[in-house]
Amino acid sequence: MFSVPDLLSEQWEYRELLVRMTARDLLLRYKQTVMGFGWAIFMPLVNTAIFSVLFTRVAVIDVGVPYPVYAFAGLVAWNFFASSLRFSVTSLTSNPSLVTKVYFPREIFPFSAVLVSLVDLAVALLVLGGVMLFYRVPIGWSILFLPVVILAAVMFTAAVALLISMANLFYRDVKYLFEVVIAVWMFATSVVYPVGRVGGRLGALLAFNPMTPIIDAFRGVLIGQQLPGAAFAITFVASAILLAVAWMAFHAAEFQFAENL
Repeated sequence: MFSVPDLLSEQWEYRELLVRMTARDLLLRYKQTVMGFGWAIFMPLVNTAIFSVLFTRVAVIDVGVPYPVYAFAGLVAWNFFASSLRFSVTSLTSNPSLVTKVYFPREIFPFSAVLVSLVDLAVALLVLGGVMLFYRVPIGWSILFLPVVILAAVMFTAAVALLISMANLFYRDVKYLFEVVIAVWMFATSVVYPVGRVGGRLGALLAFNPMTPIIDAFRGVLIGQQLPGAAFAITFVASAILLAVAWMAFHAAEFQFAENL
């Protein structure tokens, strides 16, 4: 049974392979596309425009800052999470020859999907800076906590990526169910509206969504000049624990991967 230090040590040993795999996936994602990295910001911009019309003209909500900035910040963070999982879910099943014939840490596949989306996030953050400049939203010293928020997002995303990539290997229905779950999950998170304003039993249920504290903290340090709160601190610790558990479960099931491909 692997311990967390063993897993980290093995990952460090194969770090060059992870870098090469990430570079390969990054090139494949945008190969023969006209927009290239533009696709990393195209959908958040389109969704921002749609939700801006909805929540500034139809069902007006006050979020304390210009709504397009609020929505785009949430969509940028959510797009990192959703995109990472979308490519992670089939990362093992789409590489059968590598999984079955060559030994290396198999978690490199979902991890590389997360790293590729992290590059997309970096590109989208530059555009977010431009949007904030256009709407004259100042950047405060709270932005210094942005790496901590991104680390929490990466840990939670990597944990879920390990679990769903493994689950899809054993049950191929997972990739179809994923699209339904990720769509519902977005509207259960503070991406385009504050879910904290939802009351009753539904509001109490949504309070357990780990992505809301992460996105709220992401938006807060960037456009709200707010430090991450207690909910984020709990989510940060829980994400680290979930990643460790998911990683060990992934390795425990690894010997069954070949026979399920």
